[in-house]
Amino acid sequence: MILMNDIVRDGHPSLRKRTEEMTFPLSEEDLTLANDLQEYVINSQEDELIEKYKIRPGIGIAAPQVNANKRMFALHLEDENNEEVSFVAVNPKIISHSVEKTYISAGEGCLSVDEVIEGYVPRHARITATGFYPDGTSFKKRLKGLAAIAFQHELDHLNGIMFYDHINKDNPYEPIPNSIAYDRA
Repeated sequence: MILMNDIVRDGHPSLRKRTEEMTFPLSEEDLTLANDLQEYVINSQEDELIEKYKIRPGIGIAAPQVNANKRMFALHLEDENNEEVSFVAVNPKIISHSVEKTYISAGEGCLSVDEVIEGYVPRHARITATGFYPDGTSFKKRLKGLAAIAFQHELDHLNGIMFYDHINKDNPYEPIPNSIAYDRA
């Protein structure tokens, strides 16, 4: 089980490396990593487990965050229709996106960043993404709202990009043209 001390923090070199494409079938080690990433985001949303293991809540985690140079991440959240979006993406790509932008009005956070970094992080409001599940089955998903934001945040990790790289340094709360705010409850 992944715990907070397994998650590398801001400044660690693995967070700034572009990950390598993975090949199928995945090794047992890679399948275990996929399972561990998924288990973390699920467990981190259970109050009892948060308290017991002293873990921080999260809706996504990428392999580089546990010092693994693998093109893989896990998501676990509910979308705007209260439907579960929960999967591990291997070799994910965004193949199309909306012109319209979105952002979380309270700002984004990250399991690898301990301090609060204020500002709007512009993201595409809707995306179409492809990739593979750990068993090698391909997927194509249309995501919007928080699911699209989370997918883009985790995909950035695979490319060595941190969420705060997108924040306007001169005016962190500058309005984002052609965008809708996502207010997380």
